[in-house]
Amino acid sequence: MAVYPAAVTPFDAKGRVDMLAVARLLAWYRAGDCTGIVFAGTNGEGPSLSATEKRDLVREGVKLAGSMPVILGVATASLEEAVWSCRQAGEAGAEAALVMPPGYFRDVSEEGIAQWFETLFSRVSIPVIVYNFPQRTGITLSATLMGRLAQHERMIGLKDSSGNRDNLASYAAALAGLGKVLYVGDETLLIEALRAGWTGTISGAANVLPSWLSQIVREWPTDPESAETKHALILPTIQALRRTPQPGGNKQLLHRLGILENPLPRLPILPPTPESVDEAWSLVSSLTH
Repeated sequence: MAVYPAAVTPFDAKGRVDMLAVARLLAWYRAGDCTGIVFAGTNGEGPSLSATEKRDLVREGVKLAGSMPVILGVATASLEEAVWSCRQAGEAGAEAALVMPPGYFRDVSEEGIAQWFETLFSRVSIPVIVYNFPQRTGITLSATLMGRLAQHERMIGLKDSSGNRDNLASYAAALAGLGKVLYVGDETLLIEALRAGWTGTISGAANVLPSWLSQIVREWPTDPESAETKHALILPTIQALRRTPQPGGNKQLLHRLGILENPLPRLPILPPTPESVDEAWSLVSSLTH
């Protein structure tokens, strides 16, 4: 059972990746008893980072994370860049790569998407988690496709951020008996995912609620009633977080918590208005103070 924060990427006053702030973030996640960290995912503004920035982030991040495993997000339509980034992550000592489909080409066939991933698998040695987030990529990865990709040893599992409840059962069935991990991205579905046999969550909300989510996932195997009670308690906060513009909202909340000095996202994302964060802040502060 596992909780991986989908870590925000802090920037300094000049817009560069701020590794000192990354170190503070990692200390916050570690204090929250998180399993590991995902860098350069959706909350980490991964598509706004250059390939070399992601390489440097995973190199330094692995060193700072110590015993906490690191996963690098990879979101590009370029197969060559995806291969390069996965290789860089592996050489840096990352546990896995979290890879989105090549989202720009939204009208390609499922066979083309399948061969894109299978070619990636054949050219890298790092384990790969396949990431379904059609709201961002424009591509929906079917359970049939997930089952096909799961036949390759390089694919160790999947993350689903679609919010589609039907995927909880269909993805689990497609990967059944293969020893793969399944991570839900929509934390409102966390308990339903755990009931369906999923492994845990790669979570944007874990940026600001790491302890709560870690307790829920860790308690589930031995005390599901307590886990369900905790999830019901924080559900209004999770829903408020999901109504807040992200990832700028999580950055602003981490700033208010005293963890991030600079909460600004990178263009084209604009900072959220204070009013758009106030509801979430009221609920987060009641759970963290």
